[in-house]
Amino acid sequence: MEPWTVEICDVTLRDGEQTPGVSFTCEEKAAIAALLDRIGIEVIEAGFPAVSTYEKACVRAVTSLGLDARICCLARAKQADVDAALETDVDMVSIFFATSDLHILHKYGRPREDVLNEALGVVDYARDHGLAVRFAAEDASRTDPAFLEEMYRAGGEHGAALVSYADTVGCLTPLEMHGIMARLVEASLVPLCAHCHNDMGMATANTIAAAQAGAFQLHTTVNGIGERAGNARLEEVLVALRLKGGVDRYDLTLLPELSALVAACSGIPVGKTHPIVGEHAFAHESGIHIAAMIKDPDCYEYVHPGTVGAERHFVLGKHTGRKALEHVVCSLGFSLDADQIRHVLHLVKERSEQKCSVTPEVLVELIRQVRGT
Repeated sequence: MEPWTVEICDVTLRDGEQTPGVSFTCEEKAAIAALLDRIGIEVIEAGFPAVSTYEKACVRAVTSLGLDARICCLARAKQADVDAALETDVDMVSIFFATSDLHILHKYGRPREDVLNEALGVVDYARDHGLAVRFAAEDASRTDPAFLEEMYRAGGEHGAALVSYADTVGCLTPLEMHGIMARLVEASLVPLCAHCHNDMGMATANTIAAAQAGAFQLHTTVNGIGERAGNARLEEVLVALRLKGGVDRYDLTLLPELSALVAACSGIPVGKTHPIVGEHAFAHESGIHIAAMIKDPDCYEYVHPGTVGAERHFVLGKHTGRKALEHVVCSLGFSLDADQIRHVLHLVKERSEQKCSVTPEVLVELIRQVRGT
């Protein structure tokens, strides 16, 4: 497989922090950034310096770590926002403005060409002051594609290193994303970025579709946190890049640690069935499944748990079969005959149907009960 030509810009510390009720301390931002860097993430968006003096200090705390990752921050198309970015010693500034007719009407009330020319002046200002620039279109997915082509060409001509496409309200399907990104990649003078929101549950799929269409920089957040329904999930995107895009340079074994750190810092727990890092992501209860997996885990696992620093475990309950129970009993160091296995299995199903968890400790008690010890 020829690996896809992509890089990751993780925006957990900026877009992720825009999750209602979430606010990271400087120390938390530094810890998250350091772990992202260990995984191999190429670009970290550390914050929005113009928001406050404290936010500016937090971005500076990340840039002072000396990470291998390039550090980026967000700025509106305003000189004052670029000045705030310059005070943080970032490598890159993402200069954005709203490009859809809907947003331009309500935010600016001026012709879109005037807004574009003003934004290009801010790009020039940032470049003149030594910053790399990512020129970003907010609400790009509801913007006239011809205007986006004009914007991206002009951004490249003014020295932007990247241009960015945001599906700000998460309104696209993967097929739609692939079509528009293929068109814009062809028209743009510089590499294109994909920034996807998850309002219809398609952010990760749209991000991978963008990569397949030639997008270079993919934007993610850890655990998919972010405004409303969140953003494309870093853990899902990285695994898809490994298995579908041949990109194997990221250390996926650190994903559980990173997920737990962001969950703790954000106060937003990870759902049990959350792909890759959820408690049940590699848990199996079905007797039919487990019987096959004892012979070959590939029967019911496309993603191998060891690849992402996780462990497979079998859960006993209503759907457990004899072979699964025998396997778990043996792993606990017990040996039961056929009648005892049948009796224990009956008790396991009985407890499960009463919505009682069958933990290893409970199973040991059931075994002792059946054996009369």
